[in-house]
Amino acid sequence: MKAIVAVDRNWGIGLKGKLLVHIPADQKFFRETTMGHVVVMGRKTLESFPHGSPLKDRVNIVLTKGGSRLPDDVEIAHSIDELKELLKRYEGEEIYCIGGAKVYEELLPMCDECLVTKIDESYEADAYFPDLDADPEWELVRDGNEEDEQTYFDVIYYFLKYRRVKNTV
Repeated sequence: MKAIVAVDRNWGIGLKGKLLVHIPADQKFFRETTMGHVVVMGRKTLESFPHGSPLKDRVNIVLTKGGSRLPDDVEIAHSIDELKELLKRYEGEEIYCIGGAKVYEELLPMCDECLVTKIDESYEADAYFPDLDADPEWELVRDGNEEDEQTYFDVIYYFLKYRRVKNTV
């Protein structure tokens, strides 16, 4: 499984159920990367989409403890164990964890790669992604440098890739 996320300097991802900033190139990257694949998200993330509708042309799986009414075209898992069973049907497929904060935290141990759009700004946030730079289990495999710097008006950002460090023992 892979995680895909946009974070600010402090690894913030959202405020009051909304993204911190909307960057068209990041949204395009997300769409192109996840299209045709399996996406796993929490209920609140699903509800944050327009009309609370699942993402088109993807298998949408919602991890939720609650019994909320969800659209018919999503698959539901009520626990990590139930999710693992459900994901067996998609063995060999690309699976992306797309949030929110609690789901990222719960599923990060199952991920071997994180695609991170790192925004060089600090925003007010109430939801965070774990700081992979401070976690020895993760390594940056494509570092942002001058030619990789992207801008959207005055916002500078980088597309980065982290991989879980393999034990060599």
